[in-house]
Amino acid sequence: MFKHMLLAVDGSELSEATYRKAIALAQAMHASITAVQVVTHYDVLRLQSAMRREVAERYMKEVYGHAEAYLARIAEESAAAGVMCETTCVTRDHVYEAIIDTAGARGCDLIVMASHGRRGVQALVLGSETHKVLTHSKIPVLVYR
Repeated sequence: MFKHMLLAVDGSELSEATYRKAIALAQAMHASITAVQVVTHYDVLRLQSAMRREVAERYMKEVYGHAEAYLARIAEESAAAGVMCETTCVTRDHVYEAIIDTAGARGCDLIVMASHGRRGVQALVLGSETHKVLTHSKIPVLVYR
């Protein structure tokens, strides 16, 4: 049915459970995976200009390091299950756009991601990247809770 899944991860506990389920699904369907973690830019507007560049560079180096290590673990577990997995780390301010754009650019036919299950006022205030992907994507989305 599906041949190439985009797996959107963020390093959370829900993301951990989701990527393992996605690997099992890909294995059963003989599909491949592209795992993506989106990193947002550091908000430098509140820092004095002399500190901006140094802090932003340090932030980006650290978050990319964590993302690459996390994605490498997903790739290793995928390989152990016999599932082909590519990884990518993308920097964008709008996470949902990065997920959708990456899925399109990589030719994915399914987006797999977790939902934190926020509802009501909390969902309105905090927003939901999953909800934004669901409402903007033309590619089917599988959401694990």
